[in-house]
Amino acid sequence: MEIPLVAASAAFIVVVLLVIVYLSIRVVQQYEKMVVFRLGRTNELMVRDPGLRFLVPIIDRPVKVDVREQFIEVPSQTTITKDNAPINVDFLIYWRISDPLKSVVNVVNFPGALQGVATTTLRAVIGDILLDEVLSKREQINEVLRVKLDEVTERWGGKVTTVEIREITPPRDVQDAMNRQLTAERTRRAVVTESEGSRQAAINVAEGQKQAEILKAEGDRQAAILRAEGFSEALTRIYGAASGIDSKTMALQYLEALKALGASPATKFVIPTEFTRLLDPIAGYIERGMGATEGDAPAADR
Repeated sequence: MEIPLVAASAAFIVVVLLVIVYLSIRVVQQYEKMVVFRLGRTNELMVRDPGLRFLVPIIDRPVKVDVREQFIEVPSQTTITKDNAPINVDFLIYWRISDPLKSVVNVVNFPGALQGVATTTLRAVIGDILLDEVLSKREQINEVLRVKLDEVTERWGGKVTTVEIREITPPRDVQDAMNRQLTAERTRRAVVTESEGSRQAAINVAEGQKQAEILKAEGDRQAAILRAEGFSEALTRIYGAASGIDSKTMALQYLEALKALGASPATKFVIPTEFTRLLDPIAGYIERGMGATEGDAPAADR
């Protein structure tokens, strides 16, 4: 009877030791912190870092806290803008635990509390902004929401890192008005672009015509200068040649002209006065020649 009793006692002791070991040893992961409650009380010194940690069985109660960054999705919320336009907004909140002790002691369900605060904060923020600003200033709204949520969650040991609005859905009539406005704006830009192109084309054409007229005028001026220079040079040469011509040469030229007139079939001729003046020397030559001929004839008779 003693052997079975001893064996049972030994087995009981082993089981108790295993239970004590199980209750006294905890493994804390790298992404966790462990808050230890000793007889229901805890403090900052009772927060354990990652690794193998030992507890006092029955007396210590451990609570593990995940300190990785997490996110919650806030479902679509209907809010009213400052100009009384109802819109639906849904967004994401990225957060992490910065103080494990506060996250365990000061709040029961941090994600649920954060979602509730986010809903009310969203309505307060959107209620102070006009509809056009809500649609165009999404980044500013994200930052305002993050700052306000971070101020609230600080007492819970949490840190809101990012707030991202995913979708903003305005009412149907507002969407139709926005589509009409967008169409009108695109039409206006197209008309402005087309008119700008036409204006630039007209400017280019006018500039081309201007350059062509300038080049043409410059060419005409150069041609006129060249013609004038050629005419001046010709006059100079004619004057130089004419200055060396005597009256006999001119008489011979007029005789050649008379030959040409005599060969012409015309019956009427217009003879300049200068031509008759030039004939006077010729007549003188003829008279002197005839006089010389008459003087020779009497001498021969004698």
